[in-house]
Amino acid sequence: MNDPGPVGQGVDVDPAAGASDAAGTASDGGPVRVLIVDDDPLVRAGLSMILGGVPDLRVVGEAADGSEVPAAVDTGRPDVVLMDIRMPRLDGLAATEALRASPDPPEVLVLTTFHADEQVLRALRAGASGFLLKDTPPGEIVQAVRRVAAGEATLSPAVTRALIAHVTGATPAPTGPDPRRERALRLLSTLSEREREVAVALGEGRTNAEIAAELYMSVATVKAYVSRLLSRLDLNNRVQVALLVHDAGLV
Repeated sequence: MNDPGPVGQGVDVDPAAGASDAAGTASDGGPVRVLIVDDDPLVRAGLSMILGGVPDLRVVGEAADGSEVPAAVDTGRPDVVLMDIRMPRLDGLAATEALRASPDPPEVLVLTTFHADEQVLRALRAGASGFLLKDTPPGEIVQAVRRVAAGEATLSPAVTRALIAHVTGATPAPTGPDPRRERALRLLSTLSEREREVAVALGEGRTNAEIAAELYMSVATVKAYVSRLLSRLDLNNRVQVALLVHDAGLV
């Protein structure tokens, strides 16, 4: 398939883009509701065009700044928020942190460039389910929104590994007590041996299928373990588990 082009370039989009994935479904069984947050009107228009042409997705609102997010969420009741990082008044990082701290929040996909790794890391720690590069092809944007709505992180294993490698290389080894490492080790110590093995595999950026093969489980069992980990560790998604494992120094 030819690359249909990046966000905001006015390309024609096949409504069936990403049809190889399961159709998106909101918690109420209807189309996935999406809120677009970006200070660039051309980016918002491009994303609206891409997502509005897909039958199982529905754009329920737009916002030009993070400060507009609470009202837009109250009005549109989105399942997924596409959140830009750099905005003039309230940036996407602060908006994500506030949104994910609210009761029953929507999932958040951060829009960024991979040159801002520390910002991406902060967004993921705040509870974002992943990120999209602003030049992501339309079909992949559709697939990412569907995956997030289904409760899956949008970071591919390769990107997870690259992000953690960047953080590892950019962060000097602590010379004294490290509260983040101590907290991570304390949380992980509450897990069973099998749960810990699954957590470490997530930290290595492995897919459910790869974990199943490595640990001699079914994929369904791996999914059950991941759900259990999220509950026991009080985390939002598997990317946060990977970051916790990294903080503990296990990968």
